[in-house]
Amino acid sequence: MTSMFLGIDGGGTKTAFVLIDDSGRLLARHESTTSYYLEIGFDALRTLLQDGVQAVLGQAGVPAFDIAHTFAGLPAHGEDSALLASFDGLLADLLPRSTVGNDMVCSWAGSLAGADGISLVAGTGSIAYGEWLGRSARCGGWGEVFGDEGSAHWLAREVLALFSRMADGRAERGPLLGLVRDHFGLTHDLDLCAAINGSAARSGFAQIARLATAAAHAGDAQARQLLVRAGDELAALAAGVARNLGVSGIQAVPVSYSGGVFAAAELVLGPLQAALSRRLPGAVLTTPRFGPELGAALYAARLAGRPLSDQALERLAR
Repeated sequence: MTSMFLGIDGGGTKTAFVLIDDSGRLLARHESTTSYYLEIGFDALRTLLQDGVQAVLGQAGVPAFDIAHTFAGLPAHGEDSALLASFDGLLADLLPRSTVGNDMVCSWAGSLAGADGISLVAGTGSIAYGEWLGRSARCGGWGEVFGDEGSAHWLAREVLALFSRMADGRAERGPLLGLVRDHFGLTHDLDLCAAINGSAARSGFAQIARLATAAAHAGDAQARQLLVRAGDELAALAAGVARNLGVSGIQAVPVSYSGGVFAAAELVLGPLQAALSRRLPGAVLTTPRFGPELGAALYAARLAGRPLSDQALERLAR
């Protein structure tokens, strides 16, 4: 009998629902908005999950009882002990067999297909997670106020800080100055204050990070340096996980990645590789095998005690 697994990959920008079976077939997929409860509220999060689950079950034409297991990886899970019971009960009335955890697990399970190693996440926020010989550890994920280094939110903040220095004449003016002016439609540079203060959404703010990549491609050396710093901060997260796992001195530790910051490609991956060689010698930067949404479904299969075979993984990759 075919077993089906539902994965839910939450994030600061979007939430993906994916249903697969044990032969590696993709049965249904649905995408929704942010599932960051601090931005949308817990009631809205519950509704988002209910709607998403019903959407994928409707696409596949299967009842909830037929799902062998569901894993939902949600941002900020585990970061407030008082809310753990509320998080863990989000799917209880929808799916008889379900587990809720942090979205970092989705990225690890997808990028490394469930193999030992370390996964870096640099989306709206940043975090690293790894597993090694049955042990697990995380690093980062402290939020945008005093953490999330190397994330899109962090990059966006650094972009605006650099813009302010350029506008003031404290820094040499480069292409970033015009790109920020165009992005916000600024008549006066100080109007940026009103534009930012009037739009506090975390996910929307993080989109400004893309201007660092655009400016770097336009030859802005200072913007390029922001991406170099991002790579170094992310390497520090990987080294922290390795230290916590006790694998700092082990050669050939796979390190993979996911998240929108990596859309900058070599502008981030190059500095990341260089920083890893300093901070975690022997680390092997590995191209992600699957995205975090499929990672959530693969982790659901693992929790059900029915991890996908190599043949099924190859089919899923195709």
